[in-house]
Amino acid sequence: MTSVFERLWRVGPAAIVLKAIVAAIIADAMLLAVILLRRGYRSWHFRRRDARVFHWRQRWNALISGQVSYDSWRNKSLDRSIIESMALDAFETAGPAESARLLSFLRISGLIEKRIFEARRTTGWRRMRALVALGRTRAPEGIHALAEALRDRSLEIRLAALRGLGRTASPNAAEEILQWVGECGLAVPALPLQSALVHCCAEHPQILVPYVQNASGPLREALGRVLGEVATPSLDLDLLQFVGDDLDELRAAAARAFCHGESGVAFDVLSELARDPTWFVRLRAIVSLGKIADPRAVSALLRGLTDSNRLVRLRAAEALIELRIEMAPLFKKVADTQDRYGIYAYLTAIDNANLREKLSADIDGSASLDDETRACLRRVLQSGALHADEAVPAGAAGDHAASHR
Repeated sequence: MTSVFERLWRVGPAAIVLKAIVAAIIADAMLLAVILLRRGYRSWHFRRRDARVFHWRQRWNALISGQVSYDSWRNKSLDRSIIESMALDAFETAGPAESARLLSFLRISGLIEKRIFEARRTTGWRRMRALVALGRTRAPEGIHALAEALRDRSLEIRLAALRGLGRTASPNAAEEILQWVGECGLAVPALPLQSALVHCCAEHPQILVPYVQNASGPLREALGRVLGEVATPSLDLDLLQFVGDDLDELRAAAARAFCHGESGVAFDVLSELARDPTWFVRLRAIVSLGKIADPRAVSALLRGLTDSNRLVRLRAAEALIELRIEMAPLFKKVADTQDRYGIYAYLTAIDNANLREKLSADIDGSASLDDETRACLRRVLQSGALHADEAVPAGAAGDHAASHR
């Protein structure tokens, strides 16, 4: 038997097939051994990690307060990564006092400085991991390290640095981002850039204005959208130059900036922007007119009530009911528009504000309305906007709404 096996092993095609089978069996056995070994190691590693997490969780308050010696865990990579992850996770739900406590712990323990060093000296995924961790700390001292990573060749590294800067929500981070885009242009997708700048410029939107003035192309559009999100009344005179700008976002930013009417030109500017060809510019202007609550805005708001865009109509209706004027004559003007969609929007706003009974009482008690007009307005109020064209007082008849729906 042994001699037959030796001949099969050494001679002919059968020997080749036999050797291939034996090699496959050995390879399969080795692969299975590696899989089992890896699985066993991972199981041991996770059990060990779970035990260390439980250990430090039980001593968390003492650890954060500094009662536990930093030398007992800083030189152990597993403990260090566990404690850092726990501290960063706690940041997500911590209040101001707890956030300050956690940040102080990360500073004193040297974890922030370690991440700053890694963000500057390492490359690839190590640098990306350091940037993500540094951004989660929201530490002001990490801003410069994150800003340096904006000039990395890798798009993933630049995006990680940009998101980290956005998490800080600091005007200093906004300055770093704006200087970078001023030098390099739009080197990342527009949405992450806008998101980071909205967070960082919310407290100090004035820093955006000079960069918007000097930017061009897609970058100017992105910065214009950011300015439209963060514009405040303190910017009204700075944004006056953008009222007639070709960029829609900048006109919308100007409309938002004039929302409280601190400048004498606010009403005239918003009335002009309420006629803008772009719907969201008209929307911003209508919202700002509503916040001004000036009776002179009635004509502009009535025009917004017959707008072709549904959101503009709804906002115009909400602004109208906020005006401190008699409701019955105003409702008469709304009905005179002969616009069923506009009247429906106004009645919806009335219902949302629980003012239907007050409007009905005002119609009955208004001295400026005759009996026929009161009856017509009651029918409009009772029947709703869909049948308003049958109840509006005599005038220019016709379904005005159908011409632009």
